[in-house]
Amino acid sequence: MPTRRFDPFETLLDQAQALSILQNATAGADDGELFFERRTSEGLVLDDGRIRNATYDASEGFGLRAVRGETAGYAHSTEISESSLMRAAETARLAVGDGGGTLADAPRATNVKLYTDENPMDGAAFEVKIDTLKEIDDFLRSLDPRVVQVTASIAASHQEVLILRPEGTLVSDQRPMARLNISVIVDKDGRRESGSAGGGGRTGLLGMLSPDHWKSIAREALRIACVNLEAVPAPAGVMDVVLGNGWPGILLHEAIGHGLEGDFNRKKTSAFAGLMGQQIAAKGVTVLDDGTIPDRRGSISVDDEGTPSAKNTLIEDGILVGYMQDRQNARLMGVDATGNGRRESYAHTPMPRMTNTYMLGGDTPPEDIVANLKDGIYAVGFGGGQVDITNGKFVFSCTEAYQVKNGMIGAPVKGATLIGDGATALKHIRALGNDMALDPGMGNCGKAGQWVPVGVGQPTTMISELTVGGSAT
Repeated sequence: MPTRRFDPFETLLDQAQALSILQNATAGADDGELFFERRTSEGLVLDDGRIRNATYDASEGFGLRAVRGETAGYAHSTEISESSLMRAAETARLAVGDGGGTLADAPRATNVKLYTDENPMDGAAFEVKIDTLKEIDDFLRSLDPRVVQVTASIAASHQEVLILRPEGTLVSDQRPMARLNISVIVDKDGRRESGSAGGGGRTGLLGMLSPDHWKSIAREALRIACVNLEAVPAPAGVMDVVLGNGWPGILLHEAIGHGLEGDFNRKKTSAFAGLMGQQIAAKGVTVLDDGTIPDRRGSISVDDEGTPSAKNTLIEDGILVGYMQDRQNARLMGVDATGNGRRESYAHTPMPRMTNTYMLGGDTPPEDIVANLKDGIYAVGFGGGQVDITNGKFVFSCTEAYQVKNGMIGAPVKGATLIGDGATALKHIRALGNDMALDPGMGNCGKAGQWVPVGVGQPTTMISELTVGGSAT
């Protein structure tokens, strides 16, 4: 049966009393809120024909925050009760001290809904999920006798939040999430390689479990594994690189996106601090963070402070025009909040975070961009990466890449890593394709120990003079 909607004021608390406690905690503060959350999630993993994991989790709790200047007092609890609220208020109140602040205006109201309210776990019976995973395993093994291992997983969650503000505003959001992932290992004469594919979004599970959907994902995972079977050691050196569209935008997210979050710029620890209004990228480069795209993994109808999500331009024609802001950093920097105040759960404080971050496309056909690559790498798949926010330096590993000579795509390469820094890479963008695409819905972003779902995207992009670390000598 569908689960009952989460409403602590219906069964656990008196709303008027909770508001009074919050108002006492934030008297003389600049801002604050009560954040209530219930989250349910399930995960199923099939490995080599057997169910390896089957999990179901449920949690609920609240966090109470009082903000004054640069200081925030925060307390949270898994027990939603008046006594717990009172204790939390006493703790959060310590940040306010003698007060003296003026409570910030409430976020504007919105009735925009970017995704369904329904719990994706209710969309398919448990037996259907198990049978689908087994069908995926059988299907991949029937496609290619070189398949030696298949791992398929289904994950779904439903997050329900209510945000009560000191002036009495109550904001709610129902956030579904579903994802299907498939990995495959192939063996050829003792050499084993892997490939994976998948994705999802803020949708139900039923569509993902249709054969038309999962078969295309399975074939893509197998294709990547077979490509890697033929890969040769990657070259090394400084060279031009063409990035594919869609998921390679993860490099944009890590190397540039974090540096455009408000807290790093207010504290002047970002490589882009103090550069507002200046040319920081090649002409034609426009970068947005957009949390308003329906059903996307990184989208949010409202952020975790109650501010409506927005489509924010960060870089326009190469010029830095905006940062991503939560309420606290926006107030301290004298600008408006942008709907980017996000937190992992009720146990965490909000901070400026990305939603769906992408670069707009240009007018060049992608095949022409590759044809203009004289000696370099064409990278269309990425794995893990690291970035230093203070200087934008990054290292990313490629999961699918090809060597290109005189505009001709050659053998796939193995072990390629891209090394550079975001500020320089932005200025070295030489061409943008007319094929901008978003990723299939598989991004997670970590910051200060908190993880939130995100989206990325970009067109086919040529960047000159990147350092490629490879395995060739």
